[in-house]
Amino acid sequence: MKKLFSVLLLLLTTISFAQIQDPVKWESQIEKSSDSEYIITLIGSIEENWHMYSQHTPMGGPLPTEFIYENAEGNYEFDEKAEESEYIVQYNDVFEVDEYYFADEVTFKQKITVTNPEVKNIQLTLFYQACVDVCINQEKYFVFDLADLTAQEVLNFEAYQQDDNQTTQTDEKVVDKSEVKEESRSLWGIFIATFLFGFTALLTPCVFPMIPMTVSFFTKQSKNRAKGIRNAIIYGISIILIYVVLGLIVVQIFGADALNAMSTNVWFNVIFFLILVIFAVSFLGAFEIMLPNSWANKVDKQADRGGMIGIFFMALALAIVSFSCTGPIIGGILVESVSIGGWAPVIGMFGFSLALALPFMLFAVFPGWLNSLPRSGGWMNTVKVSLGFLELALAFKFLSNADLVLQKHWLEREMFLAIWIAIFGTWALYLLGKIRLPHDSVIERLSVGRLFMALLVTTFTIYLIPGLWGAPLKIISGFPPPMTYSESPYGVGGGGGGSAIQELPDGAKEGPHGIVAFTDYQTGVAYAQSVGKPILLDFTGFACVNCRKMEDYVWSEKEVLPKIKNEFVLISLYVDDKKRLPENEQYISETTGKNIRTIGNKWSDFQIERYQMNAQPYYVILDENENELISPIGYTPNVEEYANWLQTGLDNYNQ
Repeated sequence: MKKLFSVLLLLLTTISFAQIQDPVKWESQIEKSSDSEYIITLIGSIEENWHMYSQHTPMGGPLPTEFIYENAEGNYEFDEKAEESEYIVQYNDVFEVDEYYFADEVTFKQKITVTNPEVKNIQLTLFYQACVDVCINQEKYFVFDLADLTAQEVLNFEAYQQDDNQTTQTDEKVVDKSEVKEESRSLWGIFIATFLFGFTALLTPCVFPMIPMTVSFFTKQSKNRAKGIRNAIIYGISIILIYVVLGLIVVQIFGADALNAMSTNVWFNVIFFLILVIFAVSFLGAFEIMLPNSWANKVDKQADRGGMIGIFFMALALAIVSFSCTGPIIGGILVESVSIGGWAPVIGMFGFSLALALPFMLFAVFPGWLNSLPRSGGWMNTVKVSLGFLELALAFKFLSNADLVLQKHWLEREMFLAIWIAIFGTWALYLLGKIRLPHDSVIERLSVGRLFMALLVTTFTIYLIPGLWGAPLKIISGFPPPMTYSESPYGVGGGGGGSAIQELPDGAKEGPHGIVAFTDYQTGVAYAQSVGKPILLDFTGFACVNCRKMEDYVWSEKEVLPKIKNEFVLISLYVDDKKRLPENEQYISETTGKNIRTIGNKWSDFQIERYQMNAQPYYVILDENENELISPIGYTPNVEEYANWLQTGLDNYNQ
């Protein structure tokens, strides 16, 4: 009875999935802004629960939206990226990158400058990926008529150009009312992190001794306690204002939207890497980064004026004098927040300055707390050096980003982890007193706090080591390159839950978890016929999130992996493979009328024609004669359900 219920459930799931899906509906328009300039607009209405990705989605994750202008050469010019409505940012723990995506509605605008007066229209291919439990790769074709200022979606350009009687209709003009959405989790994350860094900055030699001195000044110099508290609060608010203005300046210089694109820019990532290395070396004691003394002297003179203006300049004097300690921290915060984009630099500076200002205000309200502060000493330099090790480790994240974008494989996962192991291992030795750096005092005995910190860093270092053998290291997920970007997909020595295949059949490759996989349908079918096994046909994509989830969390389980590995012939057809087909193999689909130009187009058209389905993942079990053994299924995260589906297919094959 239970097995029958499972089969019925799978059948219902299949019925709900077995259809051609088109979750984004488009409206297009064109406007003339000058004699040679036009604005084209695409407005997409996205079905509930679906989402599609931005043009700026980082490499290594889902597929970004692309604009491909078919007849641009010699006719018109345009910006590399179209303007787009605000997107949501959310971390994807499968691809280990941030996703930039739209929900409900998206608007794209592109300015076109016509250089050839004879050109009659603008022909655009819009490529995008939309996902819910499954992912769909779509190509939409648009033609914008420059003479009549009309816009329309067409099936394919060849048919459009060959039809002499082709007419167009002007789409109703739509005003962009896309809802502005903010991804609060990223901003909350940067706020909490920078707030903690602000408290850490308090413990550095440039800031910590200033707390009792400044608080005592306000409490003793003021006529009464209430005025002293008021002045201290103004002082704290001034500190916050100074740093928030710094964040605003960064946003103003670069622009909130432009900052979002920096995380995928190679040169920005390399520059950030170099900046953080310089900051780290400064914290380690090689030199100090200081602002000119003349700045501090001029600010000190202004601080003597008294009143609220004098208090503000006292706060500014603190920012300048403490810059040798806080500068590298501020720089690291700005670098990291710029890579997140939007208003993150402002939020980051607010979190940092709030933590920096709170003690000055609280100790003024409760001056008795000053007696509980530890004495200044060599421990403050230990804090400073520790921050240097952290900045050095963080720097390699940005170098890794640049390498991932370029796909040079210079800093693969194993090399990244080896560098981190060296950095954190050296930090542990430093905390244990085995290494001394400039400005360190002689350590006669370890304090309990320093010992526990050394144990924590040592534990983390040991935790990193199995990563060289393929351990997932979920605690630091997102910092090192993904598992797929490594010298070996299973780590050094072939560990990590799979085993390297000694010999592959012709036309096959090593798939996930050491499974033999074919990426050409006919080759895989021929192999299945030769070995007498059923076929597991896997419609997938390189940038399909739920395809990776199925492989990582379902295929890897003991109820599933042995079946796929030993009892099926796996054929994985990637519908987003951008490799061009040879000219003689390109065609126009009889099913959809679209131009089939790439390998991915071919397998997508095959899926639509054979199974009336265009979403991935999609799984079909066939015998060696290509007959279906059980109804196909889509995304099935339940391990038992997927294992039962496989077993039912096997049972039907063996009958």
